[in-house]
Amino acid sequence: MKTRHLILTTTLLFVYGLSFGQRIVCDETCKLEFNSIQDTLHKEVNYAVVCPVGRSTVKMIQPVARLNTLAGKTIALVGGSFMASITHPEIKRLILQNYPTARVLLFDEIGAVGVYPAPGITRKSKDEFQKKLQEFKVDAVISGNCGCGLCTLKETGSCIAAEYAGVPAVAIAAPAFVREVYYTEINNGIPAPRVVEYPGAFASHTHEQLIKNTREVLWSQIVDALTRPITAEECAANEKRDKGDLRDDVFYGTLEEVNNYFREQQWSDGLPVIPPTYNKVEEFLKYTDKPWNETVAILPLAHRNTTTWHVAVNGVMAGCKPEYMPILIAMTEAIGSPEFRRTLASTHGWIPYSWLNGPVCRQLGISCGAGEISDEANTMISRFMNLALMNLAGYYIGSSRMGTFGYPMSWCMVEDDEACKRIGWQPYHVRQGFEWNDNTITVSSSLLWGNNMAPSTTDPQKIMELLAWDISERCQFALGSGKQFTCRTLLITEPVASNLAKGYKSPAKLESALISNSRRPLKERAYANYYANPGSSPDQKHPLRNYQANLSRTEYAQWTATPAWYDSPDKEIQTIATMQPGMTAILVTGDASRNKVQTMPGGGYATVKIKLPKDWDSLMKAKDYPPLENFVIH
Repeated sequence: MKTRHLILTTTLLFVYGLSFGQRIVCDETCKLEFNSIQDTLHKEVNYAVVCPVGRSTVKMIQPVARLNTLAGKTIALVGGSFMASITHPEIKRLILQNYPTARVLLFDEIGAVGVYPAPGITRKSKDEFQKKLQEFKVDAVISGNCGCGLCTLKETGSCIAAEYAGVPAVAIAAPAFVREVYYTEINNGIPAPRVVEYPGAFASHTHEQLIKNTREVLWSQIVDALTRPITAEECAANEKRDKGDLRDDVFYGTLEEVNNYFREQQWSDGLPVIPPTYNKVEEFLKYTDKPWNETVAILPLAHRNTTTWHVAVNGVMAGCKPEYMPILIAMTEAIGSPEFRRTLASTHGWIPYSWLNGPVCRQLGISCGAGEISDEANTMISRFMNLALMNLAGYYIGSSRMGTFGYPMSWCMVEDDEACKRIGWQPYHVRQGFEWNDNTITVSSSLLWGNNMAPSTTDPQKIMELLAWDISERCQFALGSGKQFTCRTLLITEPVASNLAKGYKSPAKLESALISNSRRPLKERAYANYYANPGSSPDQKHPLRNYQANLSRTEYAQWTATPAWYDSPDKEIQTIATMQPGMTAILVTGDASRNKVQTMPGGGYATVKIKLPKDWDSLMKAKDYPPLENFVIH
């Protein structure tokens, strides 16, 4: 048989363990083997993948029949958000003009529900609202106006409560919030939500435009929504199809096909994911004592039953290491906290993030130093939060996360517990009642990232004053136009914290000093709250001078010494407080070679203990990690 000399391609070198340029003599049979190997190596791998989404715990109710006419009916106009003081009275006028025998209840005559309570939670406002619907024999509810991420949840809550009480309802929403109304009602068991669309942003329209649009755009939609019968097709489109074993394969394809499919199903945040195969998920389950089908949490907004299996699936997709599983489970539990999720739907774009305390993050090499949130391990855990918010909790951009300009990626930090020990401060988790060597994760949300401050002084008093100034400028929303008080997280590098500790023996002492010194001039606060308060309009308020006087009373303005950072001839000015006790998390973290402080206003906190499996030490030894004991603080 004729022989040929072949130089192996780089692709095949590893098969025979040969180096570049090495030759072998190969006959025709060998040639066929080479070709077969090449075909195999160049053929794309296919993956059988499982579903990352928890199953809904809420059953659809029977659809409520619509009215045949508004004539002779009692209609409740409820809500009060985004110019409802203008649109609702006009809707009442239109109802009575076109249906003189109708009866219209407005605003407080019937009340409102607010955000509809999650399953198993009772809320007095919901019960009272439904009782009043019966007491006043209400035939239909119109709720509005949905013009932001949070108010949409509130106004939709009244519609949901009405439908559960057998009363047909319709919500009024600006274009971007129509999907949020649908999504919220479907997740709460309403099979065929009805919503009417206002043409534009309520708060940007004049009084005349609001009236005109109510007459010419809203009115016909409202009548149609309340009188057009619900069809089987409407209900079928929103039926839930949760069947079969959680571990069943749901798709089979190449890496590209898997990613395309996951994006189509809204199971991905748009970035490539690791295909969650059964075997990969099983690897994660080795790092927890929880059974695969145990419920970890039932997470609003979608009220999904999130099991250990679902946590592992999303951990695989995020690119996490299996040994991160205890952290991912604790994060999932924390995501269910109302204090954490309260702000996530807002158009202001609260960015979810987390931080870790305890020896396990040091054992696993999760960074608390320079560039920490961009470190590989930190980034993997952050990616899990992004996916968990979608697949486990049911938050989707444009449907239930309504940030006007979108969201940066979530991030994960670690507090430097060892640095805290060196400077004599307790770390955050210890101040919350945990032990030094407990492992915890805290989840929160921020309205901004970056723009840090570098004190050029070692004087603890002056550093505190700089912090107080920074805090007074970083209130809720730009210009501090929102609520008077907001939660904040202060990131302080060890050199700055060490200097502060010389004057403030604990974070609590520092917080107390900041509360006394972080005050804002009343004039600034009034101007911002008057002209930039979300969802309101200056022409609905008293003149600015009167508004300032009223704000002085409601926010307890005081004559105080003019802050040191103001170049003013006045020894005293009227100021308001910007901080309250217990709303500030102070963390020692970041590059220990740099003197930096970062103030992040945002949402509340939820801290959960990380539970390691019984065989953690042997699992870590098998992966060549140093023992956990090496990282315990004594």
